[in-house]
Amino acid sequence: MANNESPKPAGGWPALASSMKKIVEAKDLGKTSKALLRVNQPNGFDCPGCAWPDPKNPSITEFCENGVKAVAAETTGKRANREFFANHTVGVLLDKTDYWLESQGRLTEPMVYNEESDTYSPIGWEEAFALIGGILNDLDSPDEAVFYTSGRTSNEAAFLYQLFVRMFGTNNLPDCSNMCHESSGLAMSQAIGIGKGTVVLEDFEKADTILLLGQNPGTNHPRMLTELQKARRRGAEIITLNPLVEKGLESFLHPQHPGAMLTNRPSAISSFYLQPLIGGDLAALKGIIKWVLHFETSAPGKVLDWDFIKEHCSDFEAFREDIEATDWQTVEIQSGLTREELRRVAEIYIQSERVIACWAMGLTQHKHAVPTIQYVLNLLFLRGNIGREGAGACPVRGHSNVQGDRTMGIFEKPSPKFLDRLQEVFRFNPPRKHGYDTVDAINAMHKGEAKVFFAMGGNFARATPDSDYTEKALQNCRLTVNVTTKLNRSHLVHGKQALILPCLGRTELDIQESGPQSVTVEDSMSMVHASRGRHKPASDDLLSEPAIVAGLAKATLGKDSLKWDDWVADYDLIRDLIEEVVPGFDDFNNRIKAPGGFYLGNSAGRRKWNTRDGRARFTVSEIPDLTLPDGVFRLMTIRSHDQYNTTIYGLDDRYRNVRNERRILFLNQADMDQQGLQKDDIVDLLSVYGDGKERTAHRFKVRAYNIPAGCAASYFPETNVLVSVDAFADGSQTPVSKYIPIRLRAGPEDPGGVGGSGRGRTFRSNCFTRS
Repeated sequence: MANNESPKPAGGWPALASSMKKIVEAKDLGKTSKALLRVNQPNGFDCPGCAWPDPKNPSITEFCENGVKAVAAETTGKRANREFFANHTVGVLLDKTDYWLESQGRLTEPMVYNEESDTYSPIGWEEAFALIGGILNDLDSPDEAVFYTSGRTSNEAAFLYQLFVRMFGTNNLPDCSNMCHESSGLAMSQAIGIGKGTVVLEDFEKADTILLLGQNPGTNHPRMLTELQKARRRGAEIITLNPLVEKGLESFLHPQHPGAMLTNRPSAISSFYLQPLIGGDLAALKGIIKWVLHFETSAPGKVLDWDFIKEHCSDFEAFREDIEATDWQTVEIQSGLTREELRRVAEIYIQSERVIACWAMGLTQHKHAVPTIQYVLNLLFLRGNIGREGAGACPVRGHSNVQGDRTMGIFEKPSPKFLDRLQEVFRFNPPRKHGYDTVDAINAMHKGEAKVFFAMGGNFARATPDSDYTEKALQNCRLTVNVTTKLNRSHLVHGKQALILPCLGRTELDIQESGPQSVTVEDSMSMVHASRGRHKPASDDLLSEPAIVAGLAKATLGKDSLKWDDWVADYDLIRDLIEEVVPGFDDFNNRIKAPGGFYLGNSAGRRKWNTRDGRARFTVSEIPDLTLPDGVFRLMTIRSHDQYNTTIYGLDDRYRNVRNERRILFLNQADMDQQGLQKDDIVDLLSVYGDGKERTAHRFKVRAYNIPAGCAASYFPETNVLVSVDAFADGSQTPVSKYIPIRLRAGPEDPGGVGGSGRGRTFRSNCFTRS
């Protein structure tokens, strides 16, 4: 086939085969198999993958292919122990791929960097904590330290972590939200008064239409496909806007449905699929809204929910005037879609009583991300599709507790109410000055203004923009510390002193003084539930995340600063503290005993608007001009099907027909023809920002794909090097990873140059927009 898409549906027999392969590769078949039967179960553990919610009555196999990969990676029999580090210098490890590093297995004991040998060597826990505490207390200001958080940290660990950091004296608490859904949180907070989605899982059973914008559930949250399949089968419309044709949005064969598997009967997912230009969603949304208002003019009082608009909304007239003044030519050029295509979406929308709008990084990682998401909300407001069953806003978040961490106070801009409550309960004066987000932290470390970097999970060096710049920033630190389960590049791009602190994983038994412990997480739809590991830890020298935070706090603030030992001995006591500080957690310890946990609630879901004027706010923004110069493509970064965020599980991307490769550039076939490019020709990618800095990603193979002309796609983190640290969303400072202006240059394996023009030729393209 001309394009690179797989002819097979998402899921199916290949998903089963891939899952079995990962289980076998884990080198502990029994342990991994038993663990999978406890994933997302009422008395089991929460999947360490995505934040998609669990049904009230989960099946015995409530996991997906990506969940299998995550569990197998954690229950692996492989170990990266002291012998491994003695035999591998950091210099040698830096030349290894992310996949190779991930494949070395679980870390087994705390390690400290030895500059003389260029290796990591064992260190005792108390010595490690003393080293960190000594350096922190030697800083001129607490603001010279940065405390990063990954989205897999439990509520209990996150609460203790932010408490320690604020008692130390800073709000420098950047987290992975800064790089993904920060735009969603800001956009929704301004428009509806809360930064969380307004729907619950049961709403998907009642929606007439589900609108999917800028997301790929087949790879990033595969269990969502089950809900989409059920919705489509009962007659709901599923409208997709995505620049790439993604297999999971076309068809799905559920691997856990024997009848469909044996008869090879996949389900169609999208009923209408549009491919806007990368970054063209705001223009597309304004076009859809323009049609909706047109239909209201043609049939006054029959289209819009005037009761909702008049009772609950503000600024409608200014919004309507802006839409009426928006011309169709601008909409079509900037969206890459025709007015008739957008009319069809509007017709489906106005014929539906209940509509859910879902989105992910395809909307949030643009310079104009915040207004784009607010236009999603504008569209929902028009027919009252917020605050009732089967309708609402659904930002689909990634890591399994990224939303919970923010609820627990992991935020560089805490609210005064939250800080006031901390002050009342713990009797200290928390800092009020806003701290560093991710972009600010990178710049501060680069300039030497931040000297300590502590990461509670994650792979900061690979998750962040401007890779070379960020790595130099980390290397400029006096100390870098990473709490983790497995080896990654962030451990190798380190400060003058460095520590690796291995922790328990989600699958593992956490026994403290009072007995076995459970932690809690919050999913993407505000359900809070317990997670209890049952398996023997990978090493006797692992500590839980709460225990690591407590050890750090005692070494820095003093053993008697608070009751850290008591809290680690019994996590119920941590939950009692959370109940005192965080709204919505009344009777916390009892409520998590219920199967499935409890719903935190959502003010906007009750049509209570915690905005400046107490109303849902229509917002107005102009369509940005995204036209690029001749010869420049708009590149978006994407995941392969064999990765989760920066974790690389393998080198295949089954849904895009990629085998044993990651340095792939997907282009429209017409662009390839115009450039004289053939399949697997080698090119370098050069980002074009006009700031005088050269950012290059080397040696990518070109493949044709169903993507609009003038657009391109490639995997991160390999292409993060192209994203300028100064390119971020207005307001949220989320790095713009979905709109990177690039030129192509003949790669080193093509000495004659593509088309015979010689080495170093820069390719040109005249095709940027589709009208």
